[in-house]
Amino acid sequence: MNSGAANESTGERTVSNETNRERNLSTVCVCLIVDDIVKCAEYYRDILGFSFQRIWGEPPCFVMLHRDGVEFFFSSDGRKGLARPNHVANPDFTWDAYVRCRDVAALLQEFRSKGAEIAREPQVMPYEMKEFEVKDCNGYILCFAQDVSAES
Repeated sequence: MNSGAANESTGERTVSNETNRERNLSTVCVCLIVDDIVKCAEYYRDILGFSFQRIWGEPPCFVMLHRDGVEFFFSSDGRKGLARPNHVANPDFTWDAYVRCRDVAALLQEFRSKGAEIAREPQVMPYEMKEFEVKDCNGYILCFAQDVSAES
């Protein structure tokens, strides 16, 4: 692991083990519990533009949704009230997923036109990410973010 170097002006330390161009890890899938698999799958398809091949189980208990290399897995054992967004457990931890994107403005426009609940309007953060938040049909908060460091 590369210990990195401290930025003299901010004192921040960069730590990375990205020394090899051939990476073994490719992606991470967000796995969340929901009350209603069908309602969730339809929301992510119709409002957020994701797709799915099938819903597993009878009654429905699992679905994998995909868009542009981003994956969400949702599951349910049929009991209600098991979904627990982070902000419910602790109001200081709002995000349940953080999704990097190339064009925040286009995504916001798309989601807004389809009726998504925008929980936080776009804002450039001190760490040079332009972010907005969507509250999904399960109460989960999804943060969509674009790196704007090159614009500074």
